[in-house]
Amino acid sequence: MLHIVVQVLALRVLVRQASIALAGLLALASTIVSLIIVNAIVGGLSIHGIQTYVLATLIVWLTTAVSDSAGRRKVRQSRRER
Repeated sequence: MLHIVVQVLALRVLVRQASIALAGLLALASTIVSLIIVNAIVGGLSIHGIQTYVLATLIVWLTTAVSDSAGRRKVRQSRRER
């Protein structure tokens, strides 16, 4: 949830003219910011080292991209069936 909020805020504040490359870069940056915030807030979670942040960012970003793509495909399919 925090990731979505950070990403939407970044897109609205930082992007004047949208592009796919910039959106992807902002998605990665918002994922890192979200991980830093969650690491600071959640007591039982600890992320150590830059390598762990990079790997966690890629995992979260990849799963978000796959689920977003699957969700869009599902919505298009349900619209065609109507």
